[in-house]
Amino acid sequence: MALKSTDPLSVDEGEEDERTEEEKRGGGGGAAAWSLESQVPVKILRGHTDSVTAARLCFSDRRILSCSSDCTAILWDTDSCRPLRVFSGAHQRTITDCALIPNTNRMLTVSWDKKMVSWDMETGQILWKYQPGGLLTSCSSSSDGRLLVCAADPQNGMYVVDAAGGQIQHHVSDHHRSTITQCRFDPQSQRIATVSEDRSVKLLDLCSHKTTVSIDNAHGNVIANCCFTSDGCFLCTASWDKTLKLWDLHSGGFRCHGGTLLQKGHEGSVSSCSFSADGKLLVSGSYDKTVALWDMPSLCQTVTLKGHSDWVTDVSVSADGKLLASASKDRTIRLWNIENTEDIPQVMKKKTQATGSQIVQCEECGKPFPVCRLQSSELLTKCVFCRLKTPTVFRPQLPPHTSL
Repeated sequence: MALKSTDPLSVDEGEEDERTEEEKRGGGGGAAAWSLESQVPVKILRGHTDSVTAARLCFSDRRILSCSSDCTAILWDTDSCRPLRVFSGAHQRTITDCALIPNTNRMLTVSWDKKMVSWDMETGQILWKYQPGGLLTSCSSSSDGRLLVCAADPQNGMYVVDAAGGQIQHHVSDHHRSTITQCRFDPQSQRIATVSEDRSVKLLDLCSHKTTVSIDNAHGNVIANCCFTSDGCFLCTASWDKTLKLWDLHSGGFRCHGGTLLQKGHEGSVSSCSFSADGKLLVSGSYDKTVALWDMPSLCQTVTLKGHSDWVTDVSVSADGKLLASASKDRTIRLWNIENTEDIPQVMKKKTQATGSQIVQCEECGKPFPVCRLQSSELLTKCVFCRLKTPTVFRPQLPPHTSL
């Protein structure tokens, strides 16, 4: 078969998959190797038999938790890309979302069958079930592991429940004018952010049980997803209008100027978003089948990852920012190694154009490196690694001769 020309920043499907059905479902073969079809290595996890609706890196990024329209959830090993445990038998319709409960070995799944189910991930046992009513579209856990929230349709509301036993702590109905597509606790477990088909963003304060922030017409179409930075200062929203927006919750500047628009990263509706722990990287997934990486200091989209054959439904970034998991309607999860994307010349070029820098080629190793335009390229002819390897020797000059 002739080799296809590939975008150096993308991973396209390779040759026809000739593995057995058992291998495709995780039952055969050894540890999966990184595919080196491009400069962004990738592993493919196969095991679900229908659309994957969510995928989350967890347990110090050694595991991935996914859920699917096939009514199951799977815990995966990131090294071998094989299923460690399949959670099944509790749901009869699409599992729309899943949430890890911090400081425990428990998780929550919610479904269109109107049920919330808490699982023990070590044993695979169901701990409790609750059916609050309505199709459940999203869920989230507080960072302290005490509370869970799920969004329900057609009530356009949400339920806050006790994580240990599933008892309702608070119920909000008609919170939005239409279906809530995503609900998220902030990192401090003080507020819940919700986004909706009604194109609005709301923040509910858990102490006062009042809406403290309400942004109407935040996007030009359905808002599909949202995520917080780890300090809770910024909220990102992803929309079917093909854009993302950043909302500065700390300064409140959005009240006067609106959100910071991130556009031209996708050609289709944006379905999902996720920040790295340090807030310097934002990742988004789209119905155009791609995943985009955004550099937050420069607000620049740097990489487009291609390879999924259908809609990307969810994205998740590892704590150290080196791994990225993407879920898709194509029934697979892709695990991308994005550790070295900063060294790709095309990425450097995009970032330096955004920050007013230029690219200089190191005279010793030949690799490109960025230099601020205010600096003289004559002074910096070597990259930082080569300069550290061969430090300059300081030789003091004799003072000029002066006569008395």
